[in-house]
Amino acid sequence: MNTYKIAVLKGDGIGPEIVDEAIKVLTSAGKKFNIEFDYSEGLIGGIAIDTVGTPFPAETQSICENADAILFGAIGDPKFDNDPTAKVRPEQGLLAMRKSLGLFANIRPVAAYDSLLNLSPLKENIAKGADFVVVRELTGGIYFGEPRGRSENGATAFDTCIYSKDEVVRVAKVAFEYALSRRKKLTVVDKANVLATSRLWRETVQAMEKDYPTVSVDYMFVDNAAMKLILQPTYFDVVLTENMFGDILTDEASVITGSLGMLPSASKGAKVSLYEPIHGSFPQAKGKGIANPIATILSAAMMLEDLGEAFAGKAIRTSVDKVVAEGFLTSDLNAANSRTTSEVGRRIAEMI
Repeated sequence: MNTYKIAVLKGDGIGPEIVDEAIKVLTSAGKKFNIEFDYSEGLIGGIAIDTVGTPFPAETQSICENADAILFGAIGDPKFDNDPTAKVRPEQGLLAMRKSLGLFANIRPVAAYDSLLNLSPLKENIAKGADFVVVRELTGGIYFGEPRGRSENGATAFDTCIYSKDEVVRVAKVAFEYALSRRKKLTVVDKANVLATSRLWRETVQAMEKDYPTVSVDYMFVDNAAMKLILQPTYFDVVLTENMFGDILTDEASVITGSLGMLPSASKGAKVSLYEPIHGSFPQAKGKGIANPIATILSAAMMLEDLGEAFAGKAIRTSVDKVVAEGFLTSDLNAANSRTTSEVGRRIAEMI
């Protein structure tokens, strides 16, 4: 029996509810495929601030560093969002975690389900067949660049975007490897006509092309990519981009499926990787049993696959496909006959 140490960070809002359903599904997969999970829970985000005064406590960091993988829910709370003077915020915990654990590559697969095409804001003939992966650099760029701040009178603010060649190379390797395992097509998204950092990105990836001769590479400005995602999402296979562009484009891409609640993600690090749904903490839904747990459950499937448990990961994906096809879904995907968060999780676990 294989045993894995899993750090569980439920976070804020709907985080605890959706993570509980992912654990329910993991337990079912574990029983079927002879896998054991050793869970250790840590605080992060708003609940960590309220409990210990910091959004990413040292104890949580230690739990993560000693784990084989991290299963993460969501962070964020309106009481912090609505207080612009707050010096400590939940999101600082997420940034601190990414930096301290070296989570440099965010992987976001986007796939349109045929049975949900009517829920996509795009025409069915445009959304049908969309299936691509966005690889987003996660620990550099304008979100982490220094210096940053405000002028003394508060009338001016500034942020700095910084990238090194090494940062680009390590995340580009991840994107090239994904392209090799898929349709061998890589689109690099930048703003090289305006930004010096984008020109560094483009030069660096161009120099790497010779190492991946079977991968077709093209380059696209971010504004054009934003349009292309809406006009022709099936054009993309693997998309590589920097931190802020990736943050924006992946949220845009997420609506293709009809619900944020369907999209998983992984953040790859040198020692440990983190798995989470792409959506936020959705505080308005907290405790109501209406949150869609599928993105978190699919994140758990990604986790299993990366741990080498491909059969268990595939079993989860197959079960999700069946549940989606039969319409056993939360209200965001089936308003007429909706199921609760726990009912959907239980159904997927039973399918396994």
